[in-house]
Amino acid sequence: MAGRPPFAELPISSAYPPGSSWGVFGEDDELGTVNLLGAAQALRGAALVQRGAVFSLNWNIELPAPALFGRNVLRHRIIDLDPVGTEDVYDGFYPQASSQWDALAHIKHPQHGFYNGRTRAEITGRPGSRIGIDQWARRGIVGRFVLADIERYRTASGRPIQAGESDPIGVDDLEACLAWEGTSLEVGDILLIRFGWIGWYEQADAQTRAMLAATELFAAAGLAPDLSMAAWLWDRGIAAVVADNPALEVMPFDESSEDGYLHYRLIPLLGMAVGELFALDELAADCAADGIYAGMFTAAPLNKTGGSGSPANAIAIK
Repeated sequence: MAGRPPFAELPISSAYPPGSSWGVFGEDDELGTVNLLGAAQALRGAALVQRGAVFSLNWNIELPAPALFGRNVLRHRIIDLDPVGTEDVYDGFYPQASSQWDALAHIKHPQHGFYNGRTRAEITGRPGSRIGIDQWARRGIVGRFVLADIERYRTASGRPIQAGESDPIGVDDLEACLAWEGTSLEVGDILLIRFGWIGWYEQADAQTRAMLAATELFAAAGLAPDLSMAAWLWDRGIAAVVADNPALEVMPFDESSEDGYLHYRLIPLLGMAVGELFALDELAADCAADGIYAGMFTAAPLNKTGGSGSPANAIAIK
């Protein structure tokens, strides 16, 4: 987007919170960084498709199990439609329990509220509801992905990542990983970050899984929550940042301050699209095999008015 200010020049008005992009995409904007995705970005992603190899980035919708963060694993019932077939009923369905998007309505800043000055009263789930997942659903999320395979990079550099521990990944590691892969970022990219958490979880025993579900803020590798991380993501023009861990950022996090919770800076202040628990292992193995860490990305979040999030519904194509 021409004229998009660097992080150091945010906000664009003293009326807006420090470090915020409020007003950059318009005073009434409800898309945030998804504004960076347009026809040019869709074509750029499509131009990278060479083999027609398709990778679902959607984990089993019933994992993790037991569910994390006080959510429920959905209950699935199959209803007979005699004599023609069956249909499904989902009970206790949390759209953000597995591979998922955080809508801009999901997180508010403790001092400044929701993105672009929206209020809780405006998030109703009814017609006219603001900054919900339906804003991205109607637009679609299509563009070029770049995979930063932190797990493979750290293993190759002799510093294996500890997916189940509080292992913060900073800007230096991200840049070194991209350089190791021989790839770079462009404005409007969807950045996929693989920490190896899903692979670690799938090997975990029942006792470990139960402990994670019973612990509000357990340990997990993820992005460092400091200001430099938010600035780096904004300055590189990331349209969406996605990871295979539970919260994108390192856990446990500290929701009492911006410095302890990256979500505050990314979602309500910068309006950045965030995805978590995406299944990246199969894509990462293919990228490691052919040395190509970029391709086409598509996602179709649920078109639910005012929704706080959605299953990922995401595909990568190479």
